[in-house]
Amino acid sequence: MARSSAALADLGAVATECQARAASLSDEQADEGMTITDGLRAVFQRPASTSSAVAKPAAPSLELLSVVPPELLSIILSQLRIRALARLAATCRSLWCGVPNPPSPLPKPGLVETELRRRADARGLHIGSSLPEELLSWVPYLLKRDFHDALRREAPLAMGRWHSLFVDREGRLHLACCRERIQAGKVGEPLLGHEGVSGTGAFVSIPPTLLPSMQDKRIVSVASSDRHCLALSAEGEVYSWGDGTHGALGHADWSSRAGPSRIETLAGVESVSAGSYDESAAVDNHGRLFTWGRAKWPGYPTGLGYVLDPETESQLTPKRVDALSEERVVSVALGWGFSLAVTDAGAVFSFGHSGALGHDSRGSGDNPSQVLPRRIEALAETGQRFVAVAAGFCNALVLTEEGQVYGWGPKDANGRGQNLSTPQRVAALASQRVKLVYAQAFSLCAVTEKGELYTWGGGGVNLGHGVAAPQLTPKRVEALSGVKVASVAICDDHTLVAGEDGLVFRLTRSTPAASAMQAV
Repeated sequence: MARSSAALADLGAVATECQARAASLSDEQADEGMTITDGLRAVFQRPASTSSAVAKPAAPSLELLSVVPPELLSIILSQLRIRALARLAATCRSLWCGVPNPPSPLPKPGLVETELRRRADARGLHIGSSLPEELLSWVPYLLKRDFHDALRREAPLAMGRWHSLFVDREGRLHLACCRERIQAGKVGEPLLGHEGVSGTGAFVSIPPTLLPSMQDKRIVSVASSDRHCLALSAEGEVYSWGDGTHGALGHADWSSRAGPSRIETLAGVESVSAGSYDESAAVDNHGRLFTWGRAKWPGYPTGLGYVLDPETESQLTPKRVDALSEERVVSVALGWGFSLAVTDAGAVFSFGHSGALGHDSRGSGDNPSQVLPRRIEALAETGQRFVAVAAGFCNALVLTEEGQVYGWGPKDANGRGQNLSTPQRVAALASQRVKLVYAQAFSLCAVTEKGELYTWGGGGVNLGHGVAAPQLTPKRVEALSGVKVASVAICDDHTLVAGEDGLVFRLTRSTPAASAMQAV
């Protein structure tokens, strides 16, 4: 009954929009559709005597769906987020299963499968013509693909040492100071995102506050370093602000910007990343990877992924990584001078410098460089398909489609407790199904499909275990045992954790405390 009520609530959330969209149907379909939608909305009305956020239907009302015209039902399904769509598929078998399709012996795909295929086509995801052997239905497979794809795109939290970014449920962008004060005129000032917020020599502190210039934009994802910020809109536009000294803002100059400005040369973007070496990256809806910012540090190439003139210190505008033109990139992570990219086929490429490239470096010196992207063969040999990457100081994590984590780097920052130059499976997480991985400097996080948070690394202070000592292998944050974690953001001395209920917590060496931001 609980799952049924949740599915009904999901439908209720889009009922109003579906009424408006019914105007695109024929008159007869629209009249019938609006009548049924009124019936659905009546089910979701809250009784005057209760403050419950989810109304309890008087009777199991998913039967209403059997009489909803397929055209209207398709509109409803198209408005649901992946979690809601999964709940509805599990609750209403008629939407999952296909319908008879005479004279063919095969049924037509159910409406959920049709909607998932539509989303995959719109995003350019390669689905294939046959199911993996262990699966009996397309729906679980397509739900998993869409689930991982949505996780790569949606990042409602980001932070640097002096600031935090929040995206609320309406897609509004908020900014707050991570520390008690930011000295005006220093690096932190242009990161505030509010024009004229402080004067020279003053100290400022702001709570989570809407960025005025972005109130008419729906933001879906944010990324940040200590020095610059990126925000991605639902329309695929990228906005940047902060320190532009090394071209990390992508505006064809070295100027800093106190407020968000659109990067005009980018469109149709689906994910963004900000690196600690003043680098930035974006992946568009064609699977093309673009990078820009600092080109070398100090004397080594950073993780831009292409060859520049030896005298060039910075790439001032987004430039495509042509070495990956035969691949469809779905996600990128920028570490300290190196980058990781994962493709739709599940392959992982690395480029840049430091010992975190994941290649066997024997005979190559202590700090080999890889200017152009190179596939990590040790991961290819596992036979696994990878869906997400995370990059830290000289360490990295990658996540398989089945929720297994591989890591490499120094012993205090890879989850294995031993120095690793090539990826190995993180044994402490082998019994878990992980859905998200994060890395920053020597601190790492993993979020399981149950919403449990595991942290580890050499920092200690921002891991939430009550001590500042390093944690060499993943350990669950027990203080968050009652929270179902949805998203994480890390900086050197604290970590932000958002629960599925929207409450945000701050992890330090002490017990996690609730933040003032309540609706992420």
